[in-house]
Amino acid sequence: MTLSDQEFVATPDAGEAAANVVSGVHRGRIILAIAGFALCFAVISIRLVDLSLALKDKPENRTRVSSSAVLSRPDIVDRNGHVLATDIKIASLFADASKVLDVDEAIELLTPVLPELNVENLRRKLSSDKKFVWIKRELTPRQQAEIHNLGIPAFGFKSEIRRVYPTGRTASHVLGHVNIDNQGIAGMEKYVDSLKRNDITGSLPTINPLAPVELSIDLRVQYALRDELNKALEKHRAIGAAGVVMDVRTGEIIAMSSLPDYDPNAPSNALEQKRMNRVTAGVYELGSTFKTITTAMALDLGVATIDSKFDARAPIRVGRFKISDFHAKRRILSVPEIFMYSSNIGTAKMAIKVGIEGHKAFLKQLHMFERVKTELPESALPLWPRKWKLISTMTIAFGHGLSVTPLHLAAAGTAIVNGGLYIRPTLLKRDQIAAHSIAERVIRPETSRHMRDLLKLNVDKGTATKARAEGYSVGGKTGTAEKAVNGRYSKSALLTSFLATFPADQPQYILLVVLDEPKGSKETHGYATAGWNAAPTTGQVIRRIAPMLRILPKLENDNPLGEESSEIN
Repeated sequence: MTLSDQEFVATPDAGEAAANVVSGVHRGRIILAIAGFALCFAVISIRLVDLSLALKDKPENRTRVSSSAVLSRPDIVDRNGHVLATDIKIASLFADASKVLDVDEAIELLTPVLPELNVENLRRKLSSDKKFVWIKRELTPRQQAEIHNLGIPAFGFKSEIRRVYPTGRTASHVLGHVNIDNQGIAGMEKYVDSLKRNDITGSLPTINPLAPVELSIDLRVQYALRDELNKALEKHRAIGAAGVVMDVRTGEIIAMSSLPDYDPNAPSNALEQKRMNRVTAGVYELGSTFKTITTAMALDLGVATIDSKFDARAPIRVGRFKISDFHAKRRILSVPEIFMYSSNIGTAKMAIKVGIEGHKAFLKQLHMFERVKTELPESALPLWPRKWKLISTMTIAFGHGLSVTPLHLAAAGTAIVNGGLYIRPTLLKRDQIAAHSIAERVIRPETSRHMRDLLKLNVDKGTATKARAEGYSVGGKTGTAEKAVNGRYSKSALLTSFLATFPADQPQYILLVVLDEPKGSKETHGYATAGWNAAPTTGQVIRRIAPMLRILPKLENDNPLGEESSEIN
């Protein structure tokens, strides 16, 4: 063996020692690498915590975070899928005030593009040392392009979401609107946010927050109703108008309009009293339309039959009160005649036979003493007498002394003509199976059949002949009520209404039209009562919307009476 061979021959003990040395070196390197990575992650984590705390402490950054949390909202569509409300991306202008080089120059460049800016307020913002200040939210594309081309240092754009309503005013009271942070503050927009809150708290099943919200509204019918109400508002020089169309089989609200309305795209005047939703938030004495309820009550409770007669030869006197008829017949009237001639005397006497407690119980059954529960947050509570005396029952029988919303009356009318089932109104799509699962029987089917006949008789021969719609079978009841002004009823300030159903023989829809303080004219022979304004408006609405609702006109003459009655009430 040579010397060189001996140098490279290792004993077993020497080899094991060498391996241990190598293993120790590798282990040390691994531990050192792990420690290095851990130190890097620790530094990054500490930095992230510092940044989050810094952001949390800045109000302007809280605003940016909170606004991004509510950016996206689901589309709202009508029953046929037409978009009523949607989100679009839009730019907003901000600045890092601490980096603005010349405040005066920035103001001079910006104000021609954004003349609505308050110069002093803008100067105060740009003279601060804040790193984020809003300059103008929701720029138009042209404004954004012009400001971008100015190239002002320290200014930038933030992409936000803006809620837009393609149909404008058409369904403003149904849809409501949102604030600048895209949060719903009225109408169905507020309802959508309540769904989100309930979903978060677990009180409702998990829902897709961006799935379109399908309304029961039919945009075509909605447009036609609003258009005819607007024409009536101008023609009869009224201060307001309202209307609602309901499906009597499901309780769905097919259209709802209240005038004056507002543009949800620019809702600056939405809170004006005259622009409230009169259908759900206004309470009124609705006059003789209430005779529909009283007559149904008398028939259903058995205090009268369709052949019963009541003495209407003289006014009823109760203390200082006198109840008389608008066009007195001064004779004994049958139940159909009381309804057809809109006799206050006959209607009051039917209510007297029912009695105070029976009357109150029947109205309670029709939900007349509570808010109408729909998805809309704007819902008014009815007003009724604190001390309910016999005179209260007598006057409420023909529509004075109890103030309700138009939707109260429409919902009650639905039950009266659909066979006797009260179905809570809704602005969401609902089928008949779902509707009947929540329906409450309030009158007998036989009573409902009699009421359908009486409503049709009234349009054919009674106070509502001007509500006829050629080719369509219409039933209805007029209502004219004097409004209370300074604690007294005013003969010059009237609220007129018309409650209609069509087709009258097999009702599918209820339509209620209300005009607030209409004026007489040469065309109406000076009359401002419902037979001359609310009734013809209703007829015109039915002519327009019936084909949209797939109700075909009949070829035979639906108006056997060759003349129009001048009876009005």
